[in-house]
Amino acid sequence: MDTNHMDDGSSTDGMEMEIMPGYIELITRAYSVIFSAFRDCKDCGLELSSKTLLDHAYITWTEIFMFIMCAVMWTKVRRGLAVYIFEPFGQWCCIPSKDVSKMPESAWKLVFYTMSWSYSTYLLFFTSYSFFQNPPSVFYDWKSGMSVPTDIAIAYLIQGSFYGHSIYATVYMDAWRKDSLVMVVHHFITLALITFSYAFRYHNIGILVLFLHDINDIQLEFTKVNVYFKIRGGKEYFINDVLSNMGAVSFSITWFWFRLYWFPLKVLWASCVTSIQSVPNIPFYFFFNTLLFSLLLMNIYWFLFIVLFVVKVLTGQMKEVNDVREYEEDELKERTDTNDQMSTEGKHVQNGTTKKKHQ
Repeated sequence: MDTNHMDDGSSTDGMEMEIMPGYIELITRAYSVIFSAFRDCKDCGLELSSKTLLDHAYITWTEIFMFIMCAVMWTKVRRGLAVYIFEPFGQWCCIPSKDVSKMPESAWKLVFYTMSWSYSTYLLFFTSYSFFQNPPSVFYDWKSGMSVPTDIAIAYLIQGSFYGHSIYATVYMDAWRKDSLVMVVHHFITLALITFSYAFRYHNIGILVLFLHDINDIQLEFTKVNVYFKIRGGKEYFINDVLSNMGAVSFSITWFWFRLYWFPLKVLWASCVTSIQSVPNIPFYFFFNTLLFSLLLMNIYWFLFIVLFVVKVLTGQMKEVNDVREYEEDELKERTDTNDQMSTEGKHVQNGTTKKKHQ
């Protein structure tokens, strides 16, 4: 790791600032470049991939150990905050009992994503990095095995270990939702992007990807926390209703703006089109772009939930802000009954009790 930003390609001296393309230009240019790269890749295959991985991937056992330790730490921190702060606070505020168990998840994510997005915002707008203003610069002066600036390495350790924790948390700690399986896939893809982009020294574009995604998680969890606190002691509080509505509106707008506008036109343009111009024969070009396009498809999938939410509000099917990914009480009861039946038929239940998810 190195604190010298200039080795990282953040300098744009002598480099012309490129104008962000439109959707049509992105599609046509990306298709042309990807097809041309595939046609010219005569030796593509498992053997070349293995050689490229050995030649260009740089990651140490110390970094792997730190990743594992931090992932465990996030799990312990979340559990401690839930048990000793979030749940007692929810009970003290007299929020409905069904929300006391769900609120700590949103409160924890709100705390983490606010911290992580603030740090990536600092890196992109309050340092010498110009990746947001000039996305193609993420590949300027790229070298295999180049040093990773310390400030970016810290961001990678925080985010990588958190997504390692999140895979476990989605399965064993979070409430199960209609998109939970997609969420697990998302976490694996994100972790793969973080790990391989760090190993191949594509960390510059990684910071841009994280910045464009974390803001929506802040707004989502802020909205959900206000939904949980809207009713306290059997009384509805107007301020939390207003805040949840404002959060839902801003979440819907920024989801499209950050993930469906800036993400493809900044990140995918840089990774698909300008990367080859800056680094001919760039390692694992198809692999990284496949992961990034998969991330875009999942963003579109989740945007459909947002559209569904807006339609329900406009048509009067939903009178208040709610997470449309959550199972309704009847659906949840049916899933619980089904799981209980499966348990009695073929699964062993230890000591005659079922296991409750940890917070």
